[in-house]
Formats: sequence, structure tokens, C-alpha cells
Amino acid sequence: MKVCLADQRPVYVAGIGWHPYQKPSKTPYVRLGLTAVRQALADAGLAWRNVDSAYTATAMLGMAASRPMLKHLGVTGIPMTQVENASASGSSAFRLACIEVAAGISDVSLVLGVDKPAPVLPASTKSGVPELSGSYITPAAHFALLADEYMNKYGATPDQLAGVAVKNYSNAALNPNAQRPKAYGLDEVLAGPPIAGALTRLQCCPIGEGAAAVLVVSDDAIEELGIDRSRCVRVLASVQRSEELYGEKSFDAELTRVTTEIAYEQAGISPQDLDLVELHDAFTIEELQYVESMGLAQEGQAATALASGMFSRGGTVAVNTSGGLLGFGHPIGPTGAGQIGEITTQIRGEAGDRQHAGARTGLAHMVGLGAVCVVHVLQGDPATTGSTL
Repeated sequence: MKVCLADQRPVYVAGIGWHPYQKPSKTPYVRLGLTAVRQALADAGLAWRNVDSAYTATAMLGMAASRPMLKHLGVTGIPMTQVENASASGSSAFRLACIEVAAGISDVSLVLGVDKPAPVLPASTKSGVPELSGSYITPAAHFALLADEYMNKYGATPDQLAGVAVKNYSNAALNPNAQRPKAYGLDEVLAGPPIAGALTRLQCCPIGEGAAAVLVVSDDAIEELGIDRSRCVRVLASVQRSEELYGEKSFDAELTRVTTEIAYEQAGISPQDLDLVELHDAFTIEELQYVESMGLAQEGQAATALASGMFSRGGTVAVNTSGGLLGFGHPIGPTGAGQIGEITTQIRGEAGDRQHAGARTGLAHMVGLGAVCVVHVLQGDPATTGSTL
């Protein structure tokens, strides 16, 4: 019999932290990671000795990154596990920590995403099976083709596609941890030579470096360690799926649809219950596809809904208040953990100028090369969390 997270003991996010996402630099990954962990510990009011296990999400650092970094906090003998799942590494690490705490193996588990860019080839290049299209269909070209198909099928315009970036950069401009903390107008997003098809440079996410940390805790930890329950956000659902055969439908959108539907069922909610979503917008077309797959807009209507302000702060459901991968950045290993941090910040009502009013229920979504999809649903207690701004 399958068991989901909701069938286990409750799991909460109690602490979050970041090292700002940034362009590649000479900053050691140890400094990036420890900055985020120390911030998360302080946020939760915990000491390193309270942590029972650690999951480090990386995609580009190489082997055995955890101990050379975490030993600086103290050599406590806790189990350390490194997680690589392409862009979904941080989301997958968070899922493993949630499962461990829900199962009663640990009461406090650290999730740390940290990465620095490096030349890394997908394992598929060593599979012994030649990839006939690999050198021709880059990620940008793949999503440019999807953008072209979407515009031709539904009558969406390049301006509407670029509107995703305009919205997300306006959010990133208010995010102190963002790699691209600047608002851009429509003309600026559309300017410059395209990277592929209709996708200009500002419609493609930057790859940088940084770190994000999350502390996952149990009810027992909240009581015994004196954690402030009013700032804890519960994890209602954790779902991870891999690609199937979808006929003529886009695997990107269908994988998201299937994974999200299971998450809704586990959490006992519907799309209409969501207040905010952090989703994988490495390219602008992805946001339009994914909000439709999540049931937040009718098929072919996402561009119109976006233009109406439905997905802006103050709209029906705020999408990518962090700035998304476009504005916040996409340092790979930290990205999924950073999404959890943003949703937690919003549900607590602590997002300042980028706060979405009344945020109580949020969904985090990441896809990764392979292809995999990870979805989490988080919710705050209406009596103690959420903004009424």
C-alpha cells in the first residue's frame, strides 16, 4: 500500500536562509553554503547540535561536498547525503528530508542547496546510446519551439510571452537575494538578438552560484526545542514523478499536470485554494504552459490571464513572487530549496514590499533534466501566519 506524506506525522519548515544568488565568482562554495545554513539556524532559533541529518543538493560541485563544508559548524557525526537531480536537486533533497522527519527517523533535518557553475555533461552522453538530436536541440531551442507552437495554436503574441519576464523581474527587483534584481519594461525584454526563436536573452534564466537552506522539523522538535510555532509552515504534500509517454502532448506540461494533480489530492486542496506558486520558468513559455497544467488557467488562456494581472502580486494567485528562475536566478542545486524559502517567507507575511496579501497556501514546482518533476504544497495556520496587507 502506498503511503503519502499526509499519512505520517506532521512536517514543518522552521528555518530558511540564503547566500544571495550571483554571477560566478571566486567565492568558495563553503562560504556560500555556510552563509545560508547559519541564517537558517538563526531564523529557527536552533543550534547546529540540534540538527539530526543533512541533505546537500548540488549539480555541478562534484563528489562529497557536504563534510568539507559542514564540519566548520561542528563535527557531530550526523548522516550527510548528497543529492543530484539536475535542476530539481534542491526540491528532491527537500523531499527526502520531509520523508525522513515524517517517518520519525529525525526531528530536525537540514536541506542545503549550494552550487558553483562548472562544465558538467549529462550522464546520458555516456549511456552508450547516441543522442541524435542532442547537439542540435539545446534547451533554449526546445522551449523556443514550444513557444512557437503555443503562439500559433492559441494566438498568443511575442509581447504576451515577454510579459512573463516583465512580471517576474518586477518581483526580483524587490528580492535582496536575486541575481537579476532589476525591473525591465516590455521593450527592454524584447530588445536584443534572440537566443532562440522568439526567446530573447531576458526571457532565458541566468546560471549563477549561491545557496539556499531550509530546516525541516517535527512537532516534537517544535515543542522540545522551543521553536516559534507561529513561524512554522506545514508541508502538506510532497510528490515526485518522472517522464512517461504522453502521445503528441508536450512531456514538459503533461509531467507537471500529473505530478501536480497527485499533490492536490495528497494535500486535500484544489487549484483554487492556492495563493501563490513558485514554478520552473527557465524560459518564459514554461510559466504559461505550467499554470495551465496546474489548473490555474484554461488551456490556451494563460497569456490572457497573465495580462489581466491574475498572476501578479495582489492577483488571484501570485506566481514567482521571488522573481522566478528568470529574476531570482537558477544556480541549479539551490533553486528548489530557494523556492521553499520564498513560499515560507510569503506565508509568514515577512516578504516586505513583494508580499502577496493573505498568502496562506503555496505550491513549489521544479522540473529537472531526465525528465523529473517535484511538487510540494505548503500551508500556514490561518490563526498564526499569513499577511493581511
